Amino acid sequence: MTLSQALLIFVVLAPGAVFALFAFLWLAGWTPTERVVSRATGVTFAASVVALAALLGRLRLAHSHAIVVAFGNWFTVGDYHFPLVLMADGLSLPFLGLTVVLAGLVGQFSATYLHRDRGFLRFFLLLHLFAFGSLLAFAAGSFDLLVGGWELVGISSVMLIAFFQQRPAPVENAIRVFAVYRACDIGLLVAVFAMHHWAATASFAGGLPALAPAQSSIVCLLMLLAAAGKGAQVPFSGWLPRAMEGPTPSSAVFYGAISIHAGAYLLLRVQPMLAQSPLASGLVIAVGLVTAIHGTIVGRASADAKTSLAYASLTQVGVVFVEIGLGWKWIAVAHVLGHATVRTLQFLRAPSMLHDYHQMHSAVGGEFTPTGQFLEGFFPQRMQLWLYRWALDRGHLDSILDRLVVHPLMQLSGVLGNLDRAGVERPANRREKGTLSAQPATRGGH
Repeated sequence: MTLSQALLIFVVLAPGAVFALFAFLWLAGWTPTERVVSRATGVTFAASVVALAALLGRLRLAHSHAIVVAFGNWFTVGDYHFPLVLMADGLSLPFLGLTVVLAGLVGQFSATYLHRDRGFLRFFLLLHLFAFGSLLAFAAGSFDLLVGGWELVGISSVMLIAFFQQRPAPVENAIRVFAVYRACDIGLLVAVFAMHHWAATASFAGGLPALAPAQSSIVCLLMLLAAAGKGAQVPFSGWLPRAMEGPTPSSAVFYGAISIHAGAYLLLRVQPMLAQSPLASGLVIAVGLVTAIHGTIVGRASADAKTSLAYASLTQVGVVFVEIGLGWKWIAVAHVLGHATVRTLQFLRAPSMLHDYHQMHSAVGGEFTPTGQFLEGFFPQRMQLWLYRWALDRGHLDSILDRLVVHPLMQLSGVLGNLDRAGVERPANRREKGTLSAQPATRGGH
């Protein structure tokens, strides 16, 4: 194993190792202090930044385009094999750097923000789990392994939305977000299955699997479903304002920076396939364009700062989708890096920004010049009122998601739960009946 490979392994596994260590200690009955947790977090992400910088330097000196670390197969069944492959290339390295820098920044901010909160350790455990999932997804050398990181990002996101579990609203909204994630992640799972069926592999460490144009279109459409769900694109954007129930630092790193852009990374990874499919490329552009317009209109009617920033993120991710659909790969990457950095800082600054706003509002006598009126002038009064009511209801997407996604999944979960309980109860009833029928015979023998 070379030094470059060892550095890549360290960057990916370091947050996961810290999560496992603190989780084991907590289960063993020892709760680390806030100082220990915050310092361990700072050291972990600082070391990851240094290791990633050294990795990038070695790549440039060696004039290499990628570093691949192969651990063999996790398991093999017939012609199917699950490869454990990590890869750092020109596309994954910017996302890896973005993750370690912003996760470390949010960790340091949260040490003060959540001081003496009873969920302090739980938040940092989920932060490390999220960082590990993100790094695993971005450094995966196959779509099989990418699914693992993708799912870790999703479950940590849901658990942080429900962070303030003493109130019912965060838990209810987390369940709704989880339902949307589950429905959309089917696209990624089926796409990976299709790759194995048609090309006998889902690894992209040596290039994407060779597929026919029609097959590429199907895979890209399935990937678009997963990317739209994770990126809160229309028609799945209704879950995004509900995700603001979580702590502000988690909203910053999830819905301002990393998780919200995971769908864009997925589409960037299959960009060569998109180029073969005008249908899939056109749908990516259409989804992004509709989402950008939707986010702009609804964001102007948002009643709180975090929701307004969330819809601003949604708008920019929509623009990124348009850039990907048009084939502007590196413009999209630069857009993601710039937007993620700025939006994270805006989320972290939101509480103090509101305080400053109220002070300025009082200082000028409660008179601020309204903004955006030149845009409203393009529409007649009746259209303005209709758009305002439409924006207040967030485009009616909550109702659509409830009817088509959330409620059907809840009902299906209830049915499966009942079947599971019935399957457990039947053997137990049989054993009880067998015991009762055997008792008279035993007494008769005596």
